[in-house]
Amino acid sequence: MDDKDRYDAGMKVRRGVLGDAHVDRSLTKISDFNGDFQNFITRYAWGEVWTDTTLDRKTRSCMVLSTMIALNRIDEFKLHVKAAFNNGLTKDDIRAVIKQAAVYCGVPAGNSATHWAEEVFAQMEKDGHKF
Repeated sequence: MDDKDRYDAGMKVRRGVLGDAHVDRSLTKISDFNGDFQNFITRYAWGEVWTDTTLDRKTRSCMVLSTMIALNRIDEFKLHVKAAFNNGLTKDDIRAVIKQAAVYCGVPAGNSATHWAEEVFAQMEKDGHKF
């Protein structure tokens, strides 16, 4: 697979996981400075890693959520909470991921993640998402 194929495959997965609206917004923010980085993450993170069929998307979502909790990456965590539903997770699954992460990352990290997830759920409900 060449870089163009990886980019195309990555964009397809990126849209499937994050949704067209999010990806379209991110593409409008491409600049001379960040364009190479956007191309890189589309090819590498989405086109190389997320297209690997060894792990399913649900498992990958759990791993990303746990990692974002461990690294205290609020914005990325919230983005991936919303995306997790596209990958088959439920609110109960996300609750379980947070509890698991709290054991290994610390209760304060789990407590923060619980609040962040609740913020995402509230916004999703406001936007018409049915759980």
